[in-house]
Amino acid sequence: MKSCLVTLLALTALSAQAAPTFKKMTLSEEFVAEGAHFADFDHDGDNDICAGPYIWKGPDFKERVEYTKPADKAYDPGKGYSDYFLTYTHDFNSDGWSDILVFSWPGKETWVFENPQNKGGHWTRHTIFDVTDNESPTLGDMNGDGKPELVCHTSAGVQPSKGGRLGFAEIDWAAPFGKARFRPITPVTEENDKKYFRYTHGYGFGDVNGDGRADLLTKEGWFEQPADMKEDKDWVFHAAAFAPEGARGGSFILVNDVNADGRNDVISSHDAHGFGLSWYEQNKDGSFTAHKLMGSTVEDSPVGVKFSQLHAMQLADMDGDGVLDLVTGKRRWAHGPLKDDEPNAAPVLYWFKIKPDGKGGASFTANLIDDNSGVGTEVTPGDVNKDGKLDVVIGNKKGVFVFLQE
Repeated sequence: MKSCLVTLLALTALSAQAAPTFKKMTLSEEFVAEGAHFADFDHDGDNDICAGPYIWKGPDFKERVEYTKPADKAYDPGKGYSDYFLTYTHDFNSDGWSDILVFSWPGKETWVFENPQNKGGHWTRHTIFDVTDNESPTLGDMNGDGKPELVCHTSAGVQPSKGGRLGFAEIDWAAPFGKARFRPITPVTEENDKKYFRYTHGYGFGDVNGDGRADLLTKEGWFEQPADMKEDKDWVFHAAAFAPEGARGGSFILVNDVNADGRNDVISSHDAHGFGLSWYEQNKDGSFTAHKLMGSTVEDSPVGVKFSQLHAMQLADMDGDGVLDLVTGKRRWAHGPLKDDEPNAAPVLYWFKIKPDGKGGASFTANLIDDNSGVGTEVTPGDVNKDGKLDVVIGNKKGVFVFLQE
C-alpha cells in the first residue's frame, strides 16, 4: 500500500510539472480582425467569441452571427487592414449583459456596441472616444474605482499638431455610452508632438512604485500617478529604458513582480515589428536592470527560442500554480508578406512559464501552443469554456482561433 501511495504521489507531481496542452479550434480562416475576445453574450451559460463584426456562439462555436454590418469588401490580409484593431468585452451600462468595445484603428474612433439582450438585429454602436492613438490601447482601472478606463493617448484637440499627449480616458459611468473624458498627463510640446502620435508603439499601466496607484509606461520610462487626481496635471516622469536604445518599442508594456521580491518589474518587447523581449528587474533604488529573454537569433535568446513581431502580450496564470505567466507570439503579416523581420516565418503562439528562483531572479520557460496562428495586435487568455483552466483566443490575418486547455 505504501509503495502504491508513493507511486501515486510521484505521478501526481509529474503531472503537475507537465506543461498544459491545447486543443485548437479554427473558427474562421477569414481575416476579420486583429483581435478577439469572449463573453456569454446571449445568457445561455456558454461563452461566445467575438471578432470583427461577428460572434461565434459557444460551446462549439459553429454558429456565426453578425452583431454589426460587415465591411462591403472583404479585408485583404496581404495588403490591407481591418476596422477592428483590438476588441474587448465589458458590461458598460450595468444591465447584466456584456457589450463589445472596439478600438477601430490608431487615430480613429473607439466604439461600444450595446448588447440588445437577445432582441436580434445589429447592435447599436456608440462612439465613446473620437481619436484613440497608440497601437496597443487597452482597458484598465487607472483611477482605482474598480471600473476600466481607456488606456490610450490622443491628439484630439492638439492642433495643428499631428502628435499628442499621453494619458487615459475616463468613462462617465452615469452615461457610459457618452464621450469619455481624456485625462492628459503630459504637456503639449514639440518633443511630445514627435514622440506620441497615432502609430506610437508601446504603452502600459501598473503600479510601478507600490503606492497603490496605477502609473503609465512608455518605452522611455514611467509616469507616476499623483495622489490627487481631481484636476488634470502633468505626472512626474521617471526615465527608464524599457527597450534598447533606438528600438521602435513593442506592444503592451506589462507590470508584475516577476522575481517575487516585493517590487514590481516590467516586461516589454523591443520592437513590435522586429525582434527582442526582456524583463526589467526593479532594484531597491527604483532603477531597473534589463534581462534579455529573446534576440534575433536562438543563440542570443536565453529562453531557447526566437521569433519576431511580438505585437501582443498578456499576463495570465496558464498552469494554475498561482504565478502569472507571459502569453505572446508572432503577429502575422503586420505590413503584408514582404515587410518587417521574417514576415513569412511560422506564426507561433507561446506561453512562457515564469518561476521566481528565490534568489532575486526568475526563469522563463517557453511552451509552444501553436505554430500556425500567432497573435494579432491582441492576444486574449481566459477561461473560455469555464473548466477552471485558461484558454487563449486569437483574431488575426490567419483567421479566428480558440485554444482550449486540455
